[in-house]
Amino acid sequence: MAKQRSRVTLPGADELFFRSSDPVDPEPAHSTATAEPPTPGQPEADQADGSAAYAPAQAPAPRGIQASPPRPSGRQRHDEKITVYISAPELLALEQTRLALRGNHGLAADRGRIVREAVAVLLADFEEHGESSMLVQRLNTN
Repeated sequence: MAKQRSRVTLPGADELFFRSSDPVDPEPAHSTATAEPPTPGQPEADQADGSAAYAPAQAPAPRGIQASPPRPSGRQRHDEKITVYISAPELLALEQTRLALRGNHGLAADRGRIVREAVAVLLADFEEHGESSMLVQRLNTN
């Protein structure tokens, strides 16, 4: 007779890097014994363009305790998509910026959001300054 092995579930990245705004309960309550595996159709947490909505799977709350409703991720659905190729150093800088925003400023932003914000700032500068804008200056030097 073969031994049946139990499956160990490990916490996801959201649980490992959870930052609570409630000082009374600094860590999320979860039980690895009752955690369920993610749903097969669940979208990825961090797609390259940052467009996927992500809702982490939650373990069922013990009886008598109400589970808190999931917090919105702050992500928006975007109807249009472009593909941008960047170099390895540019990708590394983007990822380091994302981690610095999270670690130093408490801002959770995916790469897509950072890129969209950078584009918005650059376009606003171009609209305001025209020929002397940062965009025109940088494009003239390249």
